[in-house]
Amino acid sequence: MSTGLRLLLVSTPVGTLGSGRGGGVELTLAALVAGLGGRGHRLTVLAGEGSRLPPGSGAVQLWTCPGHDQPSWQHQSHDSAVQIPADGLLPALWDRVLQEQGSFDAVLNLAYDWLPLWLTPHCATPLFHLVSMGSVARVMDAVIADVARRCPGRLAFHTRSQAADFDLPGPPLVLGNGFDLTAYRFRAEPDPEAPLGWAGRIAPEKGLIDAARVAAGLGRRLLVWGVVEDAAYREAVEAAVPAGTVHWRGFLPTGELQAELGGCRVFLNTPKWNEAFGNVVVEAMACGVPVVAYRRGGPGELVEPGINGLLVPPDDLEAMQAAVLAAESLDRLACRHWVERHASREAFAGRVEAWLLAGLEPGSPAGHSLQGQTAGRTPDAGT
Repeated sequence: MSTGLRLLLVSTPVGTLGSGRGGGVELTLAALVAGLGGRGHRLTVLAGEGSRLPPGSGAVQLWTCPGHDQPSWQHQSHDSAVQIPADGLLPALWDRVLQEQGSFDAVLNLAYDWLPLWLTPHCATPLFHLVSMGSVARVMDAVIADVARRCPGRLAFHTRSQAADFDLPGPPLVLGNGFDLTAYRFRAEPDPEAPLGWAGRIAPEKGLIDAARVAAGLGRRLLVWGVVEDAAYREAVEAAVPAGTVHWRGFLPTGELQAELGGCRVFLNTPKWNEAFGNVVVEAMACGVPVVAYRRGGPGELVEPGINGLLVPPDDLEAMQAAVLAAESLDRLACRHWVERHASREAFAGRVEAWLLAGLEPGSPAGHSLQGQTAGRTPDAGT
């Protein structure tokens, strides 16, 4: 099949594009809009009402739907049932997909939700899913396993550790993620006061309280960027450390975030769950900031010890304090070079394009050849 596909990209039903509430999905979508659009594909993005596309989206069309946000799966118990609120955004988005699917060669879903996964074998237009989280609920595990068996090649993952959460019939297709490296300025030296940094949603599963305690133990300031999803958790973080340890910077657009992030001496990553990838880890490295992370989930595949950061046993605060001191002497340019080799936006778009083209090839199991090609490691930028 030739390039120049007509693609419908469906965003998350949690928050609007540009608000930050969609977490890593927003960054991934921005990378795909630029990367796939630059490869000659005709793109339409479907998102919640009030969304806005990132600057430089060119001829990409934006469709929006009204509706109430979908409850986030990461805040449910493992045995929770599927919940769809009245006048929900999730069914509104997928009603629009079903109405418009005939105008597209493929639909690419970026949301981690039961409904689009369940629809996969029932859509007339091929429906692909870039899975954005690891295992969080039994019902989601089951529908992902079902799609993997019934519709080979329609699923892709960000990292091997994320894919390992699921019952898959064969090796996973691992695509990594991509970043606009022109948006991140390399900083050869940190700011004179050399704070530590942390970024992510302010919620318990992200483990900010651990980073705050590490910073307090070292007598350092900790700059924190992100949307406050759990106000009570933010208060608990404040109460756990001396006043003045945590400096709340809020959710910032990439340009403002990287300008502040680059001034940090070390970036901390402290997830309490199996993080699917770790976008903020790569963003820090792109600015030249070494990362100290728990050896858990996706960040454990992104940090190369001694090159762009250090890994420590999960939840070991003493080990993290020692690693921060060691990471301060790492070559900041090596951090930037790692991102250039492994996580460029252009290479990520090329991997996604290859996956879609393989899945649309008549008469062959979708993505079969690619699964064997990329399984076993997070792809390099040149793959």
